[in-house]
Formats: sequence, C-alpha cells, structure tokens
Amino acid sequence: MKIIKFFVYSILFAALIVGGVLFGARFADGPLEIIAGGPFRSGELVTGPEPDWSFVRDLETVEFQLERPPRSRTTWIVEHEGRIYIPSGYMTTAWGKIWKQWPLEAERDGSSILRVGDQLYQRQLIRRKTGPEVAAVVALIAEKYNIPATPEAVASDYLWLFEMAPR
Repeated sequence: MKIIKFFVYSILFAALIVGGVLFGARFADGPLEIIAGGPFRSGELVTGPEPDWSFVRDLETVEFQLERPPRSRTTWIVEHEGRIYIPSGYMTTAWGKIWKQWPLEAERDGSSILRVGDQLYQRQLIRRKTGPEVAAVVALIAEKYNIPATPEAVASDYLWLFEMAPR
C-alpha cells in the first residue's frame, strides 16, 4: 500500500511541476524550445524594405509570436523564391488536434512577429493549401528536415503550410 501511495504522490508531484513550467512559460520572453512562451519583450523591430530571406536556409528553427493571443513558439522555416514559410504537421491526428491550437488561431488572425536572433519582423501568416509554390515548399521542408513531407499531406490537411508574408 505504501508503494502505491508513493507512486500516486510522485505522479501528482511531477504533474504539478510540469503544470508550473507550462504556466510560467506564458510569462517568458519567447518560447522555451517546444514549450509555448509569452510575448516577445526583447529584440529590435526591423522596418524598411523586405529583407533577403536566403539567410534562413541555414537556420534550423526560428521563433514567432501570434499577436492574438500573444503567445510565442519555436518552429521550422524554409525560404522559397524570396518568401518564407512555416509548417505545422500532425493536424489531423488526435495529438495535433489537442496540442496544436496555434494554426487555428493563425488562420483566424495571422498577425504575427517573427524573431530571428535579436531582430523582429512584423508578418502576416497566410495559410497556403494550393498553388504552384506548395510542391516546391514542401520539397524544401522534406529535404531540410529529412521528413517525408508531400503535397498530398497539405491537400489532406495533415500538414498546414503558412506563408509569413509582409504586413
């Protein structure tokens, strides 16, 4: 009986710690790796002409923040023909439907901020389901991240693709 009580208390303690980390992350300056964080408080807003986004080819991840609700995340990014895109996979799975709320929020209001290093870029997330760029962007995602991404995954809603367009 003592062993069962020990395990129950251990599980409750672990759940309390995880819950505390998840709650506390909402007040952080950006995400904590895979844990969504609070709104950006640091970084310099870049204004002026659209940058040459080719530098993101060498980056594994970037951070972005939705403005409504003001939460930030870490994500993958690819560049194609001067435009940048971020994916969200597992959207038709039970895990994706529970864990991934940001794509639904972005589809309602795509106002966002991209943070690369200490630079902030105001962007508008636009979901891309079809178009000539979809196959090329998905191929870049598959190559860069060594995953089996396909245009069919986008067509079936398993993989959501967002362009990070200028505002």
